[in-house]
Formats: sequence, structure tokens, C-alpha cells
Amino acid sequence: MSALPPTGAERLIQCLEREGVEYIFGLSGGAAMPIFDALVDSNIKLIMVRHEQGATHMADGYARATGKPGVVLVTSGPGATNTVTGLLTALMDSVPIIVLCGQTVSPMLGKDAFQEADVTGITYPVVKHSYLVKDGADIPRVTREAFYIASTGRPGPVLIDLPKDVTQGPCEAPFVDDVELPGYRVPSRADPDDIAAAAELLKSAKRPLLYVGNGAVISGAGKAIITLAERLRAPIVNTLLGKGAADETHPLHLGMLGMHGTAYANKAVVDCDLIMSIGARWDDRITGKLDEFCVDAVKIHVDVDPSEFNKMVPLDLAIHGDARLVVEDLLPMIEPGDTEAWLAQCDEWRRKYPLKYPKQGGLRAQHVLDRLHALTLGNAVIATDVGQHQMWAAQFCLSTTNRNWLSSGGAGTMGYGFPAAIGAQFGQPNKEVWSVSGDGGFQMTQAELATAAIHKLPVKCLIINNNYLGMVRQWQELFYDNRYSGVDLEGNPDFVKLAQAYGIQAWRIKRPADVDRILKLAHAYNEGPCVVVAEVVKEDNVFPMIPAGAAIKDMLIEKPRVRMEKPTGST
Repeated sequence: MSALPPTGAERLIQCLEREGVEYIFGLSGGAAMPIFDALVDSNIKLIMVRHEQGATHMADGYARATGKPGVVLVTSGPGATNTVTGLLTALMDSVPIIVLCGQTVSPMLGKDAFQEADVTGITYPVVKHSYLVKDGADIPRVTREAFYIASTGRPGPVLIDLPKDVTQGPCEAPFVDDVELPGYRVPSRADPDDIAAAAELLKSAKRPLLYVGNGAVISGAGKAIITLAERLRAPIVNTLLGKGAADETHPLHLGMLGMHGTAYANKAVVDCDLIMSIGARWDDRITGKLDEFCVDAVKIHVDVDPSEFNKMVPLDLAIHGDARLVVEDLLPMIEPGDTEAWLAQCDEWRRKYPLKYPKQGGLRAQHVLDRLHALTLGNAVIATDVGQHQMWAAQFCLSTTNRNWLSSGGAGTMGYGFPAAIGAQFGQPNKEVWSVSGDGGFQMTQAELATAAIHKLPVKCLIINNNYLGMVRQWQELFYDNRYSGVDLEGNPDFVKLAQAYGIQAWRIKRPADVDRILKLAHAYNEGPCVVVAEVVKEDNVFPMIPAGAAIKDMLIEKPRVRMEKPTGST
């Protein structure tokens, strides 16, 4: 008697195994049951989450920390729609994840069946590509294409919607290795003439600046960028998502630029005569008021995605190619620059406008994060949530290693940090992983404490608790006459007791004198997850700050003494 052919679900899991998938982050449901059943006999480990949004952020954190696509499996209807926030987060930050959704049986599509949703239609704006599989024979091809699309060129999320009759029906289609996608081209090396033109522009610059973004992280361009900076004798600045691409402790590195970047990085942006973007997209957090951004500076843009060219600022030179390969091809043409006066000026700004915070008046988030950096020395993976703590972490927790900094940039997704740290810990089991969250964002995905506890992950969660939605409160203080609305988080739980309810070790920091001792306890604790709750002052503000829509030159170093006009740009 001949063996039964594999089902669509079994063939799908076999395809995932061939792609080297280690983990699937997911939550079960009726329409996805054939796929979950097929996982029982697979070496792929299912990480069951408590909410589908958590699954997408875990897959995202895994992908950012490893460079490999993260995989999500959810059921139809609300299970699938709960992934939309994670898909947007991944799309905005160019993260390769694959979301597999169960779907109602094919004959019921479009008939408002139980837990049916037009998932491909709903998610078109927040994916790089999506598929609705109507024939089981397409599963091997679609799976191979999905991984290829997600991880090549400018990475991004891909969704595969799988009707239940397709996954439980037979599938004898062979595996697919080669991908044929007419019109989809993956750039690598740039036009040699563009490289030569960039070399000439750099040669003539007296005040060059290298502006490094997420594309440099994705391509692994950091070593080449450091070599370029040393050869040019040019300073480096990075975006929020460019942290770690080039070692932030390098003497030529001025840290993060933009809305809450260092004052010395922003002053270098204002005064440079050439700015070279390497895998950064000139977003509004960086440029401020566009018509006053680097008006007299030559602008070079290196990017794998040509749709970014001239989208925000007019360019003098656009170079289409992989960031690492472009910089490596440029290096042989670079001669040492005459930039001593420029570097001296940058050093003077660094001395005159250092990052600082009050040492009196209670426990400060900046103090906690400054000491976290002193403890980890930039070698830990840090995954942040979104808000004031995110900016303070970006300022004080310098990253020395690529893929050690995970943060939601483009979407600004609260609730991202803790599940992303869980995914990163799965992907990098031998690294120390810290989640840094605010009390507001943490509560959006706090149920994933169960996921960390079940797997005894040694992920460390630092909650900066000021009992406010701090960044919004800061804006209301500065621009809305202290008319606080919708920002007081009265009713917060006791986060230490909450962690303990999950069987998780937890500590509380209330005094500056306790910071080092408790952080060291968490640093040394590896028997499972742990939580550190820092009860910081309620009303503290992040500076430097460039008000939305203002020019970089109008950066605020400290709280203004006069009433500020409402900003014209987005928050």
C-alpha cells in the first residue's frame, strides 16, 4: 500500500525546513490547525505567544539580531489582522519577516465566513509582497519566492494567506530552488562612474560628514565605513536605526543626529560642506525643516532602493547599490583629506555641548541608562520600546557591534521592545539581551512575560517607570502650556509583583545609590528572565531636541525659558 502524499501544510513545513527556519512565533486557531499539526513532526520549534502582535515583534527582533528572516504563524480573521502593526513596523524599518496566515476554505472566500478577513487586501500597504495561495501545488514556489523577496534588496515583510482546504489537501509539487521574478532586480555593485564621481566630490570637501543609516546595518558596511572615515579623516553620525553599523565609541563618531541626537552631531550637520548618506533615507526626524537642511552642502546618497533618491532632499549624486559594496569599491579611490580644522571644530562642540543630566532631585532615567552602558560596554543586544526612554537609551547606550541595537524607528511602535528582545534572545542565545521599555509601552505587550518565563530565556527587562506617557507629556509641557491630556498612567500595576506572578525574578530601583548594585544583579542572573523596574522622576525631558518642523540650527539644548509655539511638523 503506497504512502499518502504530503498535505499542503506538511509540504509548507518541509519548505520552511529547507529555508533553515529555526523558530516559528505564533498562536493557533481553527483555520491554521493543519499547519500547526504539521509542526508536531518538525524540528522547527514553535514559540507560542500570548498575542499575535507579540509574535510579529519577536520575529522582527530575531531577524534584526541575526540577519535571517523571522517567521510568524497565525490563524485567520482577527489572528491575521493582529499582525498588521508588526507588519508596518517591519516594512518601515526594512526587516525580513514571513507571516503565514490560516484562511477560511476557498469556496467560502468573500462570503463572510466565520473568522474570514481579506487579509491580503488589508495588508497590501504594509508588506513588501503578499500571496493568497489557492492551489496547493503553488506552495513550494510561493514559499521560496517569499523568502527571496523578504531578504534581498531592501528587505521587508511578506505575507502568505493559506486557505484551510489548501493546507489540508494533498501537495505533491516538487521543491523549488530557483526563483524567476520578472521585473524584480536585486542591485549589488554600483555604476563605476558614480563611484568615481563620489570620490571626486569627497576629495574636494573640507568639512565632509558620513551619515550612516539602517542600510549600513543590513549590508554589514560598518568596517568599510570606519576605514572610509579614517582615510578621509571625516566624522560619522548615525540615525536611530544606524546605531552599531559603525562603532559608536570610535573617536571619529559623533553619535546620533536628528530630533534627539547629540548637539555636536547636529552642529556638524549644520556646518558640513558635504554629507554622504550611506543607507539612510533623509527622514523627517533627521532633516527637520527641509528648506533649511544642509542648504550649501553637497549631498551624496548611497541606497539599495532607488525610490528613496530625491524623495526628501535634492541630491548632487545618487549611487544605486549595496551600501557595503559601494563603500568598498570607493575606498581605493580615496585620498587623505585636509580636515584637521574640521575635526578640531567637531571636538570643540563635543567638549562644549556634552550629553548631561541633573545629578540631584531623584532617580533619573539617563543615570540608569548611562550605568547600563558602563556595565555592558556596548556589547549587549538592546531592544527598546518607543518614547523618552528610547531616546535616552540611544544617547547613552552606545553600540559597538552591528545588529546589537533593535528599535522601532519609522513606525514608532509602542509595545515593540520586550517581544523584540525575546526574539533576539532566541536568535542570539549566547548574547546578553536587554529590553528597555517605558511603563506605557511595556503594558501593550506585557503578556509576553509568559513566553519568556516558559522558555526560561535569560532576557533582561528594564522598565523605566515614570507613570506617564513621557514623550507626549514633554510636548504638552513645552508646546501646550502644560495642559496634560491623556498622558497620566495612574493605575499602573506594581511591575515587580506582576513579574513575580509569572515566576520571574524582579528588582526595584528607587534611589541613585541602588542603580549599580541592582543592574549588576540582573547582569549576572541567567537562570531565566528578570525584570528591573526603575522608579524615575515623573517629569523629565529629553534634550537636545529639535521641535518638529524646525530647522536643525534651532535645536534646544535645554528647556526654553519662554513659551514655545506649537510645532508645525509631525510628532
